[in-house]
Amino acid sequence: MGRVLAGAMAALLLAAGGLFWWQGRASNEAIPQPLIGSPPPPAVEALPEGDPDAVGDAPPMPGEASPQSREQKRFGRYDHNRDGVITRVEMMGSRVKAFKALDRNNDNLLSFEEWAVTTSDRFAKADGNGDGKLTPAEFVTTAPKRPAAPKCRC
Repeated sequence: MGRVLAGAMAALLLAAGGLFWWQGRASNEAIPQPLIGSPPPPAVEALPEGDPDAVGDAPPMPGEASPQSREQKRFGRYDHNRDGVITRVEMMGSRVKAFKALDRNNDNLLSFEEWAVTTSDRFAKADGNGDGKLTPAEFVTTAPKRPAAPKCRC
């Protein structure tokens, strides 16, 4: 068994060495020269130095997104009436739909039983073969459904 393993390793090493030699030889091959008597290739014009649109000596720097603009976007998602202030109703509004789905008796109180029933139903729906265990393939079905991204109207 040891001889077979050593032979296989030697074959792999020889194949790897041949591959490296072949790749190195391909990159070192000489570039073909033009035939004698053929016209010379056209001269390449030198491009001017620097950016013609740049002002001053410093190169232009790419723009960066500031953390404030990210926070402003997040603030805008909660400020539904665009008055510049987030109320408690606006802040909690994003979770109302999920809460109402769990609140079975519509009393605006979420009891443990309501949560447990919903969670148990979700588990039973995901457990395709009914063995009380979720395989990775079954667990994937529990992922929340993301809304499709709107298509660009370009």
